Amino acid sequence: MSAWLHSILTAIEEWLLDYGVWGLILVSFTESSFFPIIPDVVLIPLALANPDSALLYALYTTLASAFGAILGWFIGKKLGRPILQRFVSEKVIVKVEEYFEKYGSLSILIAGFTPIPYKVFTVFSGVSNMRISTLFFWSLLGRGIRFFLEAALIITLGEQAWPFIENNFTIVTVTVAVVIIIGFVIYRSILKRRSIV
Repeated sequence: MSAWLHSILTAIEEWLLDYGVWGLILVSFTESSFFPIIPDVVLIPLALANPDSALLYALYTTLASAFGAILGWFIGKKLGRPILQRFVSEKVIVKVEEYFEKYGSLSILIAGFTPIPYKVFTVFSGVSNMRISTLFFWSLLGRGIRFFLEAALIITLGEQAWPFIENNFTIVTVTVAVVIIIGFVIYRSILKRRSIV
């Protein structure tokens, strides 16, 4: 990332923080459909400044992100695959397709924990004609787990939560995603066995 772009993104993050909860809601909603800045960069400083409200901030972030996912769905539904190709590589799109083929709607839950931007999944959900209610449910669950986990870490660790999240959060979220996938595979294999019997 160029220094110029980095300085612009940093200025936007500071501007969002100046607006507190409203900045948090705005970034959470828009990031799920088109915006490049993730809600975590606003959620974490707000929660650190007021740990007693950390869970409430996580709730706002989760709800706004889930509603923003619906906007992503409409973008995908109206503009289709070409809109994805303008912003992400074909390799990323293929990876998202693989998630959808393997895990179906559960891929939205997994998306909350992957390094692939969430907006790619929400836009692709519109391209693939996923039901909006399904997208909203899995967005609430997946994003909720992510943001409430951050809030819980802040409540538990206090100021130490920021370096912990910076250094370990990707590992933690990927581990959670792997556990979910393993649980899903076990669940499907049990269902298959029951249908055979």
